[in-house]
Amino acid sequence: MNQVPVKHVPSDQMPANPVPVNAVYTPVRVWDLPIRLFHWAIVLLVGFSWLSQELEWMDWHKLSGYTILTLLLFRLAWGFVGSETAQFRQFLASPVAALRHLSHLARREPDHEVGHNAAGGWMVLVMLLLLAVQAGTGLFSNDDALTTGPLADTVDKSTSDWLSHIHRLNFTLIELVIAAHILAVLTYAVLKRHDLVRPMVTGRKRLPTDMRPPRMASPWLALGVLALAAGAVAWLVNRS
Repeated sequence: MNQVPVKHVPSDQMPANPVPVNAVYTPVRVWDLPIRLFHWAIVLLVGFSWLSQELEWMDWHKLSGYTILTLLLFRLAWGFVGSETAQFRQFLASPVAALRHLSHLARREPDHEVGHNAAGGWMVLVMLLLLAVQAGTGLFSNDDALTTGPLADTVDKSTSDWLSHIHRLNFTLIELVIAAHILAVLTYAVLKRHDLVRPMVTGRKRLPTDMRPPRMASPWLALGVLALAAGAVAWLVNRS
């Protein structure tokens, strides 16, 4: 039996009925454990970063930021050497493909996506970039009181103040993207009857049996990449 490739095909370029109506479905692992842990850890850490700022737990706030930066470095590397559905080249479609996908948002159809869809891939990229800006600017920020980032003394005060302003402004953008992400998940659930949350919890999704499961990378490789990321961040924040 011929196998269907994993690479994303824009929905308007697919046959009207690419999978037989009587296709047999089976649970397929589409998300590896490192990606799922990364996703939910970021959810918790972003929330905790907000809370620690509001309660002025600045030592905890900084530690949360360092952890986020470590996870971002891990995710960047995992996007090249990790499992197939984690790799940027697999889920970053063209902006035109993303718009085409969104144009069919109200169309109720089976969910045969292996990994992120064309629009979801861009949502992931935007969030990663915003988190990188947030963690990066935090390294140079100051609160005009007792707290400074570990690299604040490597730039002049005016630059640190400007980066502190970006740090505050960027978090508002992160909140907006989080709201858009939640709205998108709910929209897919209501309009298309697609459950996007369960696969990110269990790692598995029901797909036709003739679809090739994505390649999964070794968890030991993930641990090695994470250790390197943690070492890099530890060196960076303790170099002064």
